Amino acid sequence: MERHDSHWATTEYPHPFVHKLKLTRAQRVRGIILGSVLFPLRIALATLFFLIIWPLARLRLAGLSLEQRSIPVTGWRRWLLHPIILLLSRAVFFSLGFLWVKVKGRRADLKEAPVLAVAPHSGFLDMLVLCETRLSTVVSRSENTSLPVIGALLEFNQAVIVSRKDPESRRKAVTQIRERLTSNGYWPQMLMFPEGTTTNGGALIKFKPGAFLAGVPVQPVLLHYPNKLDTVRWTYKGTTWVEALWHTTSQLYTNVTVEYLPVYTPSQEEKDDPNLYADNVQKLMAKALGVPATDHVMEGRVPVSKLGGLSLPLEPPARETLSLLHKYGLGASEVEAALKRMIDRCQSGVQGWKADADELASILGLTGSRTAVKIWSRYSKDGVADLRQIYLSVAAVSGFVSFKSLLHTAFNLFDLEGRGSLSAVELSDLMGALLGIPQHHTAPLYTQASSEGQPTEEDLLRVLTTHPTYQRVVNEYLQPEEAGSQLPYAPFANGKAVNNNGNMQNGNGTLSSNKKAD
Repeated sequence: MERHDSHWATTEYPHPFVHKLKLTRAQRVRGIILGSVLFPLRIALATLFFLIIWPLARLRLAGLSLEQRSIPVTGWRRWLLHPIILLLSRAVFFSLGFLWVKVKGRRADLKEAPVLAVAPHSGFLDMLVLCETRLSTVVSRSENTSLPVIGALLEFNQAVIVSRKDPESRRKAVTQIRERLTSNGYWPQMLMFPEGTTTNGGALIKFKPGAFLAGVPVQPVLLHYPNKLDTVRWTYKGTTWVEALWHTTSQLYTNVTVEYLPVYTPSQEEKDDPNLYADNVQKLMAKALGVPATDHVMEGRVPVSKLGGLSLPLEPPARETLSLLHKYGLGASEVEAALKRMIDRCQSGVQGWKADADELASILGLTGSRTAVKIWSRYSKDGVADLRQIYLSVAAVSGFVSFKSLLHTAFNLFDLEGRGSLSAVELSDLMGALLGIPQHHTAPLYTQASSEGQPTEEDLLRVLTTHPTYQRVVNEYLQPEEAGSQLPYAPFANGKAVNNNGNMQNGNGTLSSNKKAD
């Protein structure tokens, strides 16, 4: 089976992380009339059920030691409380307008498939699927444990909790997931949303490997909302969670279908490579949905496309910066002069590349302007912005200097010891500056450029301008907009993998946007 590719993006949505519900005048009026009655009634009922759930959920682990909490709950805490919480949870969604759930296919039992992979992930209302799967255990961010009721439900669920900012927490979570999925039925079935974030459903974005780390069979589960209005989606940009809740509860009812696909048994090659396993399941589910499988991911709060290990921001801060400068009234010559002042500052000393908002405003000639603060916020970290990153990323898309000249400047800025070569960390920082966001997976590029020791400027220039993958980054991304550059929507790696379910290919293809990112 080949990957769905080609032109996914539409003039309406440039990438999968944007969704805006559009209503006709009649739909808007109908929503206001129904919503004025249904919204407060449904929210009141849902709140009542949540208030009943809260103490009951806490009761499940009450009085247990940390050691006892680290193993599956048994006895009365399970046979008594589990069906009560399940019933009340379903009542919450019933009160919000999900009157029934249509089920297609058969849910595999625990020993057939220790993990359920659910997609697409549309919003917080997707948690309804947990009622259908009898409250399978989940993986959740540590921030959610402090939320009223939600924190109690995660404790009740004995969820795997992970802090995305803490490497040790992530390692511990990976260990817990492996142990649970290979416990041979000791732990309950797990449920994961492998996309890791919500999308508009126009494509399946790259699956994270968490559900596939243990190399055990997985059951793909499709989540459909076959309604005239797509009200449940809450994405990175567009409809807010409050709007999604309002529009959903303002409908007389909301249809949802849970579709179980056949259990996917990994080949040995997929067991050895969780990323390959994840990619193949992603493509299988994308085909079943009739949508493309893309290499988009959300890194932190930045939507990106992956190519050759590099993270390419779908909304490049450099293009946004140029747009803001032009809207402020700066012409090409003024922008060029500002960039010259910036590179002079970068080359002035060890700390010359660090700047706060006021310093950046002075360099750009925007003293006292909110525009400078907006630009600074796109690059700042821990209260300072890296002027090297601003200069290199903006200069790359402005067209004031050739790429070869720009790379020479970048190399000198990051070759801090003047060795004439770059370490792996220095290369990562350099590419992060060129692309406008941090780069954490530059090992493939480093390997390509360091055939004879640490890469020199000539080595890096050669790879970036001749290697098919990285040449695309330069030609399609690090070029002025008028040159016709578009964000490269990265393909999967070339090659085939045969598994127990048939032949699966990592096809090669691209997705190009009809909309330029400013």
